[in-house]
Amino acid sequence: MPWTACRLGVCSWSLQAGSIPELQQLLAQVNARWVQIACGDPHHASWEEGDAMPAAARAAGLAMTGAMIGFPGEDYSTPQAIAATGGFGDPRLRPERLERLAWALQRTRDLGLTDLTLHAGFLPEPMQPEYRGFLDTLGKAASMALPYGITLALETGQETAAALERFLLDLQCPNVRINFDPANMLLYDMDEPIAALERLFPFVRSIHLKDAHRPSLKGQWGTEVPLGTGSINLPKFLTTLERLGYTGPLMVEREVGTQAERVRDIRLGLERVRALAPGL
Repeated sequence: MPWTACRLGVCSWSLQAGSIPELQQLLAQVNARWVQIACGDPHHASWEEGDAMPAAARAAGLAMTGAMIGFPGEDYSTPQAIAATGGFGDPRLRPERLERLAWALQRTRDLGLTDLTLHAGFLPEPMQPEYRGFLDTLGKAASMALPYGITLALETGQETAAALERFLLDLQCPNVRINFDPANMLLYDMDEPIAALERLFPFVRSIHLKDAHRPSLKGQWGTEVPLGTGSINLPKFLTTLERLGYTGPLMVEREVGTQAERVRDIRLGLERVRALAPGL
């Protein structure tokens, strides 16, 4: 599979860009053409352009692969905190978060995009009473996205590959797929990333390239590190993608450090990926 079929780039929120002109400057600094762009929310950047951001992004000629949305009130301070506040996990928050999703779907369409990534929340086990309600909520989200022609890509990490696979098979919504992040599997102390990728590959829509080590103590976060210096085994991860025939976007993500440190790490990460996958 020629790597030229893939689109290598960076997540806009990792660069901490606050405006479209700043984003353009930062993309040049890290030598990236493609970008996954934040819709604009507390976790993934607010834009100086406000409601005019989609028009500004399109006028600037940004090469965008998709959009990303987070929800107000999500707390990533500990794994326990995000389990309680993330995505559609809390039934009391589902109505307002579906409203936020509706806003993000319109913004994604205004950007001229067909992919929207989000954290759905921690999946209940099938035998738990809340499983059906969670399944119905994601089904509603999928139905909302359908008229826009948008695919929802769920972030991986907080559950096992087997649990996510079972959920998607039960959901039976072709426009709900996976944004696979190998580092999240380690940060949440779940499955081995490459085995998880192979199991979930039929559902994989997009990739976040990020690296990490597992936590030293159960119940704590793992440690995010620059791409190519952690435990995801970047060379094997990329060769596995090539063997499986992946042709989607590869977005480098960096979520810790100052803006200058992130720019440095992302630039070096992109260089490492290009050295391992000629043609990107």
